[in-house]
Amino acid sequence: MKLLKTKAGLKGTLTVPADKSISHRSIMFGAISHGKTTIHNFLRAEDCMSTVAVFKELGVKIKEVGQDIHVEGVGFQQLKAPNKNLDAGNSGTTMRLVLGILAGQPFHSQISGDASLNRRPMERVMGPLRSMGGELQGQEGSEFPPIDIQGKKLSSITYEMPIASAQVKSAILFAALQATGTTKIIEKEKSRNHTEEMIKQFGGTISVNDKTITVPGGQQLTGQEVTVPGDISSAAFYLVAASLIAGSDLHLKHVGVNPTRTGILDVLKEMGADIVETAIDQKNQAADLAIKAAPLKGVAIGGEIIPRLIDELPIIALAATQAQGTTVIRDAQELKVKETNRIDATAQELNKLGANVEPTEDGLIIHGPTKLHGGVVDSHGDHRIGMMLQITALLTEETVELTNPEAINISYPNFFTDLASLI
Repeated sequence: MKLLKTKAGLKGTLTVPADKSISHRSIMFGAISHGKTTIHNFLRAEDCMSTVAVFKELGVKIKEVGQDIHVEGVGFQQLKAPNKNLDAGNSGTTMRLVLGILAGQPFHSQISGDASLNRRPMERVMGPLRSMGGELQGQEGSEFPPIDIQGKKLSSITYEMPIASAQVKSAILFAALQATGTTKIIEKEKSRNHTEEMIKQFGGTISVNDKTITVPGGQQLTGQEVTVPGDISSAAFYLVAASLIAGSDLHLKHVGVNPTRTGILDVLKEMGADIVETAIDQKNQAADLAIKAAPLKGVAIGGEIIPRLIDELPIIALAATQAQGTTVIRDAQELKVKETNRIDATAQELNKLGANVEPTEDGLIIHGPTKLHGGVVDSHGDHRIGMMLQITALLTEETVELTNPEAINISYPNFFTDLASLI
């Protein structure tokens, strides 16, 4: 498809889609709690609907009531053995977190995904779950889906995370809630903490002391009312577009600003972006964001900030192509095991359009500023690569055509419509 163009910048007000990470977890916590959970502003994108479908197969009643989602929680004890293979679609969050729940269930199940997800590594989750007593096996003895799970009674562990991964951490936390004894997780670097926060919200017990997380087992949770803020990962595309395009004056409403997710704001501000937070909602960790165009400069990005912006690195790379000087992204090898190898895909596709981006073993080196031009690019079946390339097209005089644009539906089905409303 031919991508959208603009000459006047992004102007207006937009409410970005609901946070994908919180939407996933709200269904999961609602299912394993006792009583009803009501979810306001749930993200109805393909990934999150995969989570809904999985828990329906596990015997949980989930229904739409107006704009809300109602989940009739059954607790850990009343989940039912599925009648068929569980399908996580393209959602790594669904698969990895559900493994932590299924590992402690007294039945056999199998979970797989689409062709892309079935190429993503699962040993990082299966290893610690096996050490808790779970029986998990990848296809033909590999670490790749379909994954067979024979649920067992789980025991607590002390686990030192070899990588910073909210998905791995969350899978262990879901298993720990069912286990006997107290589980301790020691993080390598702090990653997004939505699971920890929702354990508290649903009445559970958890202790967080710097990078050490302690969770007693045998817990029962209680259904809650959840309001999902806007997803800062979706907002990131507009933050960069408005920062780069002259004449932009953009306002984004009620965006999630959980400190474990706001690395994108910190980096863009360090680069010189004009971003102001207003209408701060402390209860739901959200704020309105006002963005105007400003000249950017290259920066170094690495270390403990990486888990706070791992999903935003492709769009940050685009910002760096227009910044004065060189930007170096390191410690981001996790990008290789996303929906695609985002290190290689980001460099390859931006370079097609005139950028000067070097892929490295653990990140990218971006030389800026460079003049971008038109061409034919590919999402690689990755929603974030696809959206990044649409923002790139706004910076070119010539036409940019995108192959596989449907991948964007994974997290943001109305992306093109919303963007068109601002240009």
